[in-house]
Amino acid sequence: MAVLVIGATGKQGGATARALLDRGVAVRALVRDTGTDAALALRERGVELVRGDLDDPASLLAAADGADGVFSIPFPDITDLRGDAELRRSRNVVEAARKAGVSHFVHSSVSGAGDFHRNQPGWAEGRWDRHYWESKADIDELVRTGGFAHWTVLKPATFMENLLGWSYLFGDWSDGTIVTGFAKDTRIAWIAVDDIGETAATAFTDPGRLDGMDVELAGDLLTMTEVAAILSEVTGRTITAPVRTPQEAVEHGMLPAMINAVEQLNENGAPARPEIPRALGLPTTDFRTWARRTFS
Repeated sequence: MAVLVIGATGKQGGATARALLDRGVAVRALVRDTGTDAALALRERGVELVRGDLDDPASLLAAADGADGVFSIPFPDITDLRGDAELRRSRNVVEAARKAGVSHFVHSSVSGAGDFHRNQPGWAEGRWDRHYWESKADIDELVRTGGFAHWTVLKPATFMENLLGWSYLFGDWSDGTIVTGFAKDTRIAWIAVDDIGETAATAFTDPGRLDGMDVELAGDLLTMTEVAAILSEVTGRTITAPVRTPQEAVEHGMLPAMINAVEQLNENGAPARPEIPRALGLPTTDFRTWARRTFS
């Protein structure tokens, strides 16, 4: 088997590439520049580099030619987040894979896209980001109806790796304080990126287990107070996550653009739960184990 991995120099694509290589699967990485350090590191691991761009359908068709599988993760245009770049690029990938005769297609979406987001309180009233959620759901449907012999849509929860360095949701807590607007009782569904890669690799190499499925992915379910306590335990430092309203969090440095997403999670949460992948026999990592592996 040979799999074309979109985003192999990033978090999810990189985890998928590693998991496939560990299984002896040939990996082909789509990159815009084959000379970057990240691309060269992939080549050193035996990954075939192919130059391409999600906005260039011809390059995608050439990259997918001869591949058995495609791992897809869309990239929006960060200069125009209200535009259609994510949907358009995903359509380009799906169409290229179909034309190339790809049999296995695994796509990474987001927890809750689809029925959950459309049925949650506040949706009908227009409180939540319609463009974001409908774009995700539309892309998922492109995959389901793409005509692939085997397809799987992964729906990961909040990345544990969002606590590394700076992130939109948690800022930079190097001073010991995590700035968030999550309520005291908001239990966030967390997933380790490596677990996403392992699940994607399973979908490719054992398609009977996850074929034709949307798979919600979480390895733990914790409040920010519980997260801070675990980080304190593991790092030997005092880490706090003061309970603040989203508006108060903005006053302490959270991006204003995050208010709506935080309010949505506070009120409705996400459907991903650790027991879902567990019931499918998929390995997931709890937060304490991830923290020990990452910070010890």
